[in-house]
Amino acid sequence: MTPQDLDRIRENPDFIQLVRRKQRLTWSLTAAMLVIYYGFVLLVAFAPSVLGQSLNGGVTSVGMLVGVVIILLSFALTGIYVKRTNVLDPLNDKVRQECGQ
Repeated sequence: MTPQDLDRIRENPDFIQLVRRKQRLTWSLTAAMLVIYYGFVLLVAFAPSVLGQSLNGGVTSVGMLVGVVIILLSFALTGIYVKRTNVLDPLNDKVRQECGQ
C-alpha cells in the first residue's frame, strides 16, 4: 500500500465512523470492567468482614458470590463486545470494498 492509499482510507467517512464506534465500545467496556474489578479490590481492602459473612448461615460466603458474579460479568461484557462488533462488520466490509481490498 502506498501512503496515498493510507491517506485515502483514513479520510474515508465510513472508516472514521467505524474507528470512533469501535473505540467508544472498547473504552466503555474497559472502563466497566475496571470499575467492577477495582470496586472488588477496594471492598477487600476496606470492608473484608462484609465478604467473610456467611450466606444464609451456610459455608458459602458473600465473597464467593461476589467472585462468581465478577466472573459472570466478564463473560457478559465479552458477549456484549462480540455482539456489538458483529453489528460493525457490514461497515467494515463497506470500507474494505470502497478502498479496494
